[in-house]
Amino acid sequence: MPGVLPEGEPVPADGSLPTTATRAVGARGFGVYVHVPFCASRCGYCDFNTYTADELGGGASREGYADTVLAELALAARVLGDAPPPRVDTVFVGGGTPTLLPADDLARILDGIDRAWGLAADAEVTTEANPESVTPESLKTLRAAGYTRISLGMQSAAPGVLAILDRRHRAGRATEAAREARDAGFDHVNLDLIYGTPGESADDFAASLAQVVAAGVDHVSAYALIVEDGTRLAARMRRGELPYPSDDVAADRYLAAESALDAAGFSWYEVSNWARTPAGRCRHNLLYWNGGDWWGLGPGAHSHVGGVRWWNVKHPAAYAKRLAAGESSGLAREVLTPDEAHTEDVMLRLRLASGLPLAVLDDAGRAGARRALADGLLDPAGHAEGRAVLTLRGRLLADAVVRDLLP
Repeated sequence: MPGVLPEGEPVPADGSLPTTATRAVGARGFGVYVHVPFCASRCGYCDFNTYTADELGGGASREGYADTVLAELALAARVLGDAPPPRVDTVFVGGGTPTLLPADDLARILDGIDRAWGLAADAEVTTEANPESVTPESLKTLRAAGYTRISLGMQSAAPGVLAILDRRHRAGRATEAAREARDAGFDHVNLDLIYGTPGESADDFAASLAQVVAAGVDHVSAYALIVEDGTRLAARMRRGELPYPSDDVAADRYLAAESALDAAGFSWYEVSNWARTPAGRCRHNLLYWNGGDWWGLGPGAHSHVGGVRWWNVKHPAAYAKRLAAGESSGLAREVLTPDEAHTEDVMLRLRLASGLPLAVLDDAGRAGARRALADGLLDPAGHAEGRAVLTLRGRLLADAVVRDLLP
């Protein structure tokens, strides 16, 4: 089931923000995230804020969802009315399975964003999709509507691994969908992989990587399996039906991914993300990692503007009810302190291939960077240029390096 939202102070009924938050909206870029909380079935490892038809209950539906999102967008435009972003640099539609909505609804949402704030001429517009939820026709509709990038949840090429993860698509469908997306005119296509699933062999993962490379995509994301409390997968492991993931196996899989992708012409630009060219990097995620502003639309969606972070009510029915009453869908918010903002900056930018400027660290943090350098976790050339850049070994131990750089 969906995870729990954090606590915070109440969001005003009109969604208004402190004046300090709206002084320079979009100075570091502005993005829009749209959460689509619908899934045909729940994968065993997933604790995202998503709902199957059986879980949804009354008060919300797929059919009316685009109109509800557009209602939140209208409220957002009012909130930022006197201090709008100069443009929308990126849009990311995630879920859930966004492509369970009709392609025309996704087109209407994108058009609404453009009307509210204006899409940049070179805006990156991404939708996530499950491989079985798209067709050549729906992909052409999305591309014609202005979507420029698609991210497909492949997870694995091994039928047995897909079965353990409760994925519905057949092995091979993800790479077919990637090719269909390219044929529909998408220049930027990502395939997501999960590694370290119980029962996955080294050969299974090697075959997944080979299929990804052969599909001709320009971006790959690869994440270690995380077992979240409250999921079916966690319950199966507690009962002893499946072993828990191994950190050593996860490290081996990561090294295999780096080797195969590097040989195929991909370069890492964030610990879990590789692209063939700089143009293929996900600009929306880079906006997150570099401290930009974004408005999150949809139930449970998080937003960040000018150091204020807030999150919406989780259930689609509660979300729709608030907006129908003309109220903000925000549940709670927090104003980041300078120390909190610094911690997040270090945690996020250290994971980038561009690294973290040593100048943002205090004396203790720079001493920690020197220790990490001596331990082979930071790149000597980057350090000499005034940046903390992870080595391959450092990527495997990124969390430990972060702890060394923080007070």
